[in-house]
Formats: sequence, structure tokens, C-alpha cells
Amino acid sequence: MTTPLDSETIAKALESLSGWTHRENKLSRQYVFDSFPSAISCIVQMAFACEQANHHPEIYQVYNRLNIDLTTHDAGCQVTQKDLDLARAIEAVAQNQSKT
Repeated sequence: MTTPLDSETIAKALESLSGWTHRENKLSRQYVFDSFPSAISCIVQMAFACEQANHHPEIYQVYNRLNIDLTTHDAGCQVTQKDLDLARAIEAVAQNQSKT
């Protein structure tokens, strides 16, 4: 089982993850893209980073908007280091494609 992080640790980490928030035991971020294909392209590229980490986000996508939620299920649906690491990987993929 992975160890959940405390709120202070999460808040400190989010200082370097622009646009990410911590709410309801999840790290969350919305991206806005120029088009539907751009949003889908980002999801496909993110899938490789997620698979490599063996950690998978909750994804909600409508047209050019992509909402990502990260939580670690085997830690009782709490935020862990795995979520922070994956948020950084997702950010690296999305930063070149999104408007926000």
C-alpha cells in the first residue's frame, strides 16, 4: 500500500504545479486546447506516461476541455507521491499543447 501525503506536503508540492488543485482527496487540473483533436492528442500522449507509471487518472473530456483527477486507490483514495509524480509527467505532456 502506498502512503497518503499530508495536506502541508501536498500544498508545498502544488506550488510548482501551476493550475493544479487539491480537493476532495484528489489532485485536479483543467486544460483547454485549441480544438477537439488537440485534446484527444494530449490524452493519447498522456496515456504512455500513465502506463509507464502504472498509475491512471480519472479523465473527463468534452470538446476542447480536459479535466484530470489523480488519486491513489490503493491508498484509500488519497493523494500520494504517485499522484504528484504523474501530475508532473502530465504537465510536461500538456504544456506544449494547451491554451491554459
